[in-house]
Amino acid sequence: MKEQATSEKSATAKGGRPIKKIKKDSGIRVRLSKTEYFMIEQKSKQAGMKISDWFRHAAKSAKVSPRFNAEELKIFRILAGMANNLNQLTKLSHEQGLLLFQKKCRVLVDDINEIIAKLFKE
Repeated sequence: MKEQATSEKSATAKGGRPIKKIKKDSGIRVRLSKTEYFMIEQKSKQAGMKISDWFRHAAKSAKVSPRFNAEELKIFRILAGMANNLNQLTKLSHEQGLLLFQKKCRVLVDDINEIIAKLFKE
């Protein structure tokens, strides 16, 4: 009887490790500093998880947003251009003298205002 039970068992169960439902066959290599590794190791221990499991969970639940969107980048470029113009004007005022430079700026502002007024009248 013992022989019959063993032969039935071997026909149905192969033994060994059970087959996983989801096979993890891809990997990512991440390089960390010792400090980063220590921090991640501590966080995984606090969570009671292996480091790889903690990384998987963190990657799935993380929300990543771009540093700046296209509109914000456009505004930064405009501001950078304005800052550059201001620096050039400051240098020019130091070279030519502040009073002469102030007169030129007022003439230029008056010309711009006239052009804007003509555009709105049309």
